[in-house]
Amino acid sequence: MHLGLPESMSQPPAPPLLLASTSPRRREILELLRVPFDVVAPDYEETEDDPGAHAVGKARSVLGLAEGRPVLGCDTEVVCDGRVYGKPASSEEAEEMLESLSGRTHEVVSGLALLTEAWEEVHVETTLVTFRSLTPRDLAHYVASREWEGRAGAYAIQGLGASLVERIEGDFFNVMGLPATLLVRLLAERFAGTYGFG
Repeated sequence: MHLGLPESMSQPPAPPLLLASTSPRRREILELLRVPFDVVAPDYEETEDDPGAHAVGKARSVLGLAEGRPVLGCDTEVVCDGRVYGKPASSEEAEEMLESLSGRTHEVVSGLALLTEAWEEVHVETTLVTFRSLTPRDLAHYVASREWEGRAGAYAIQGLGASLVERIEGDFFNVMGLPATLLVRLLAERFAGTYGFG
């Protein structure tokens, strides 16, 4: 007797998202979610502190290459008491950033844009991260690791940077650079079943 494949197994493969980012962290998160994707470097210049605008700007910059596929753009920044913490240019700047975040709660704010030629979804997700009180030894140890290089706020929560953190309120993956919970919700709503969600 022949048993047909379950409907979920007989669907054609999902079209890969076009990821408008060269971030290894964002690629890693999409791989964890088992969402197929191709990478294209965005042709977009950031001019102000607005993650939502940056996300949609990056996504729009590669939309012409999408060939009907959905495009994903994302931008993340670290904010504490109104100060935006970018990527430190030196070990001294990294240490200063980390010291100023010590024992305090900061926001990791990501803009996420999912769009096609027909529609755009643009959202902003915020996760609260509280650092424990860091000693000079803690700071020296982390700065010496050089993990801070190329990281907004001078730390990577998925690595040794986890040792700096006391508490997180919100999406952990958002702190890595892509709000996974938000993305899954949008894929479930816009492409129910296509990517395994919804």
